[in-house]
Amino acid sequence: MKDYLWLHLCELPYFRALVRSVEARFYAEIELPTPTLDLGCGDGHFASIAFDRPIEVGIDPGAILLREANRRGVYRFLIQGEGGRLPFASQAFNSALSNSVLEHIPQVEVVLREVARILQPGGLFVFCVPNQNFLPSLSVAKNLDHAGLTGLARLYRAFFNRISRHYHCDPPKVWQVRLEQSGFTLLKWWHYFSPEALRIVEWGHYFGLPALVSRWLTGRWIICARRWNLDFTHRLVLPYYEQDPRNDQGVYTFFIARKE
Repeated sequence: MKDYLWLHLCELPYFRALVRSVEARFYAEIELPTPTLDLGCGDGHFASIAFDRPIEVGIDPGAILLREANRRGVYRFLIQGEGGRLPFASQAFNSALSNSVLEHIPQVEVVLREVARILQPGGLFVFCVPNQNFLPSLSVAKNLDHAGLTGLARLYRAFFNRISRHYHCDPPKVWQVRLEQSGFTLLKWWHYFSPEALRIVEWGHYFGLPALVSRWLTGRWIICARRWNLDFTHRLVLPYYEQDPRNDQGVYTFFIARKE
C-alpha cells in the first residue's frame, strides 16, 4: 500500500498533508467508472497521489494551478472553468469527484445541479466536506468556551472559518436534501478525521507560515523533501494518520451519491 502520508508531506505543509493523505486512502477503495471529471482539480497534486490512472478531465478556475497540474501529467484534458457552468455536454461522464472543494462555493446547489447534468444515469459523484463538528471542535474556541469567554470563542470560530474560506459546514442531512433536489440518491456517507487530528490542522495554519513564505518565494511548499528533513514531522503526524479514518465524531464527511 502507498504511504500516502509521506507522499503528501514531500510537497505540502504537514497539516494539509495529513488531511489529504487520510482522504486519499478512501479513494483506493472506490472504483470510479470512466470517463471521470475532477471538479476543482487545483494543481493536480492530490490526484497524482490518490489515483493510479490518469483522470480524463480536470476543471478549475485557477489558471496558475492548471499550469501546475498540466506539468504533473495527471489529466488527459484540463479546462479552466466554473463549477456552476460546466462546459460539457449532458451525460458526458460516468463519474465525478470533488475533493474538499464544495465547502468553498457559496451557491453550491447550482454546482450540484450541473454535476448531475453532466453525469450519465447511474453515474457516481464522490466528494468530501467539513461538517457540523468542525467549528465546535476548534481547540482555541473550546478553551475560550471553558473559560466562559463565549463571545471570543464565537469570534474565533468565525475568524477560522473565514481564513479556511468555508461557506458550508453542514451535517449529512443537509447535504442529502441538496443532493436529492439536484437529482442524486445518497448511497453512503461517513465522518472522518478526529477532533484531536483537527488540532494539527488548526495549529498548522499558524506554525505552517514558513511554508507559505517558501511558496511565495520559490513556488514550492517544501524546499527540501528529504527524509532527514521531514522525519520529525512525519513522526509527529503519523499517529493521527494511523487512527481509524472513520470516526463518529469526525469533523469531515465523505459522501458517495448516484445520479438517478
